Amino acid sequence: MRIVFMGTPDFSVPVLEALAATHEVVCVYSQPPRQAGRGKALRKTPVHLRAEALGLPIRTPLRLRDPADQAEFAALGADVAVVVAYGLILPQPVLQAPRQGCLNIHASLLPRWRGAAPIQRAILAGDTETGVCIMQMEAGLDTGPVLLRQATAIGPEDTAADLHDRLAAMGTALILQALEGLDRLPAEPQSAVGVTYAAKIDKAEARVDWSRAAAAVDRQIRGLSPFPGAWVQVGHERVKLLRSRLAAGQGVPGQVLGGFAVACGIGAVEVLEAQREGKRPMPAAEVLKGLTLPAVL
Repeated sequence: MRIVFMGTPDFSVPVLEALAATHEVVCVYSQPPRQAGRGKALRKTPVHLRAEALGLPIRTPLRLRDPADQAEFAALGADVAVVVAYGLILPQPVLQAPRQGCLNIHASLLPRWRGAAPIQRAILAGDTETGVCIMQMEAGLDTGPVLLRQATAIGPEDTAADLHDRLAAMGTALILQALEGLDRLPAEPQSAVGVTYAAKIDKAEARVDWSRAAAAVDRQIRGLSPFPGAWVQVGHERVKLLRSRLAAGQGVPGQVLGGFAVACGIGAVEVLEAQREGKRPMPAAEVLKGLTLPAVL
């Protein structure tokens, strides 16, 4: 099939690679390079870099509302567009341009967690299951009918990074299956019951409040790992907490109970992996070799 691929972050890269190996990817769309890092140099997206490495044509429009951009898209003569965490709203002329429309790989079991951050929100909410849907795109936010879906359990120590990698692999396999059967797959309308929205993660959500219940703190640490990373202040240093599990013990909220186990409003959490400023992520035992925790965080 002639495919236009539209994606931006690491989550999208395995799909691009699989499509390039099995179909004709006529063009790749990604977000424009943006300033990043201390030097504020322009940085290309992971999809942009991979498309260049694969020798695929790449376009990076700021938006797709310009009639000239829409005409250029239509002129590609695609059978279908595959959209994976692209980050731009597709106007109706773009949605209608490919012969068989636009398919989206969405990392949730729709209609739960429509929107920008379904992986993180599923963990933060304490969901025990999530998954991937292949959705026929329409004008609404993740409201289109679903062609295929696959579920996976969220384990008690899963982080957003763990789910990200698992769901990316699932989405890759599922989109290949969907493309193979696109002419005969039924499009199942989404239920009007159970709709939730996965709002973009705000960095203000990242500071740990030990007065909350241990279950909520544990989900915060795992759900925000690796980005933006739940954090605590230790002296003049901000330390990111990247992996955790529920632990035995109790005490004043924030009280260090031994090692990197910390009391919460109810129960306690043991930090398993953390990252100091300017350092790489390390197991908690390694972090504590060079960092002395106060009695109460």
